[in-house]
Amino acid sequence: MSEKIKRYLGEEVKAEEIKEGKIPIEKFKPKAKYAWSAGIAISKFLEELKKGRIIASTCNKCGRIMVPPRIYCELCFKPTDGWTYVKDTGTINTFSASYLAADATRLKEPIIVAIIDLDGASEGMGIIHKIGEVEDWKQLKIGMKVEAVWKPPEEREGAITDIKYFKPVKEAATL
Repeated sequence: MSEKIKRYLGEEVKAEEIKEGKIPIEKFKPKAKYAWSAGIAISKFLEELKKGRIIASTCNKCGRIMVPPRIYCELCFKPTDGWTYVKDTGTINTFSASYLAADATRLKEPIIVAIIDLDGASEGMGIIHKIGEVEDWKQLKIGMKVEAVWKPPEEREGAITDIKYFKPVKEAATL
């Protein structure tokens, strides 16, 4: 069994000593510039999200329809051949309810995140996204049908957040 460390070696520095200038410090603001590219497949995916559509890449060798799109098929190890649109509906593959926000603060209502297998994509293909319009997350089920809720066209920016969330599909009443 290990002992707790009660005091670390060295001199303890207090914030007041730094503010008063008793401890020398170096301030440096780098003027770093960088460029980042989403790449061919994800750039096209984001462009289509801005238009309110979900696009997938296709592999003619094995017949896979991949979302998010890729430039090569990881099963065939060959470049993808084309593009196709998939529906903005799908099925919950798995989900998680979290009472912690991204900054680790506690939440009264949970954030629900799910893996959504999109309709029209190959089995196991889909995206991770938030679930909304759910009164009690305990009513969610794996295999439940969901549909995308999009931002209005004028608010879209070409990001995954152009889909605000997915909501459960209301079952049509049978007569």
